[in-house]
Amino acid sequence: MIDTLLFPFQFPFMQNAFWIILLVAPPTALLSCFLVLKGWALMGDAVSHAVLPGVVLAWITGIPLIIGAFAAGMSCALLTGYLSHNSRIKQDTVMGVVFSGMFGIGIIMYTSISTNQHLDHILFGNMLGVGPQDLWTAGVISIFVTAFMVLKWKDLLLHAFDPAQAQASGLRTDLLHYGLLAVLSLTIVATLTATGLILAVALLVTPGAIAFLLVRSFGPMLIMSVAVCTASMFAGTYLSFFIDSAPAPTIVLILTAVFIVAFVNRLYATHKASRIAGQAMNGADNG
Repeated sequence: MIDTLLFPFQFPFMQNAFWIILLVAPPTALLSCFLVLKGWALMGDAVSHAVLPGVVLAWITGIPLIIGAFAAGMSCALLTGYLSHNSRIKQDTVMGVVFSGMFGIGIIMYTSISTNQHLDHILFGNMLGVGPQDLWTAGVISIFVTAFMVLKWKDLLLHAFDPAQAQASGLRTDLLHYGLLAVLSLTIVATLTATGLILAVALLVTPGAIAFLLVRSFGPMLIMSVAVCTASMFAGTYLSFFIDSAPAPTIVLILTAVFIVAFVNRLYATHKASRIAGQAMNGADNG
């Protein structure tokens, strides 16, 4: 029985998959908390899709894919910010236009090139094909992003809730704003190999949403999001080995299932609290 449970850990490709989980789970989970609180869930979707033309262009020119992905992600983020601040269009509308346009450009570039090398793993992920270079890239980005989020979480929290108060307190809100966009782009680059562009948004939204439903203060929310993201990624990868499925969509389905459970639990707790409060009011009136 124990040999069967430990069987996946005997394969190097599974070992690398578990290592990449430990590297990408903390930054994506921490970032998801701020994206959820700031209402930037669509921004994670936009940037993750918008990096595709940068990846394809980097492959064509022979430069590292992460450079093209980061440049395209930052271009999308900066263009979205500029258009939303200089037009009457709301930011979510601008994000939808920008990311769909850049994603369309990327698809055209992707389908027009003739090559023996498949770039499907950029779209859908290839967690079981993670190599040492991917681990190093994800590790360096993870350390940088996690350190930034941990050191600046209080400033970022104030900026998320009240940008005017943050600026009045002497914080460089412009640096916080574009710093958050930069680490968002870097985090998506780190998850390219693990989940791909299409499924990366789940890691940037769902852990924070789950933690938001389970806890009531921001510090525990950060810890809960990391724990949920790490456990879900580990469970999805481990389960995919036995049911012969792709790890990335299995992880996303597990995260979705956990979110549903957390949502139902929150509804039950709210209903129970309302019922107790109603009984207390009735008792006071009868007294």
